[in-house]
Amino acid sequence: MNPKSIMTAAMALGATTAFAEPDREVSVTRAASQVATAGAPEYFTGSVKVQSRFQASSPARVGGGLVSFEAAARTAWHTHPLGQTLVVTEGVGLVQHWEGNIQRIGLGDVVWIPPGVKHWHGAAPESGMSHIAIAEALDGKTVDWMEHVSDEQYGQKSGDVGE
Repeated sequence: MNPKSIMTAAMALGATTAFAEPDREVSVTRAASQVATAGAPEYFTGSVKVQSRFQASSPARVGGGLVSFEAAARTAWHTHPLGQTLVVTEGVGLVQHWEGNIQRIGLGDVVWIPPGVKHWHGAAPESGMSHIAIAEALDGKTVDWMEHVSDEQYGQKSGDVGE
């Protein structure tokens, strides 16, 4: 193969490390470096831990983290400008959109919340729950927080939890 063919092949394959740009390299964030933090009380009810938060660099917009809720813990009502995906990794949880029925979610379930839909999610009364939350940023913003979910809305007092 002649030098011109080699260069053409390298460019077609995305180039080699000799041509790599610093901002175009794969980066790995080690699990041991991820610190779990308590969910802020203005956004959560109950005991919640947030870890493995990530936010892609521009032009990418995706970010997220692993959120773990103890039994009966939950988010406040909120929306996402470009929607949100939840992937349940452990336990049993609940999710509800404004004026909708509460739905139970469990291990392996994937939840899609469309852009601008007011909703909350968290653990079931009898079980903790963890999920990976993924959302895209619009103009640097991924979430708009609102009021807390009341005990009556959560269904904890009435026991009114749908399937």
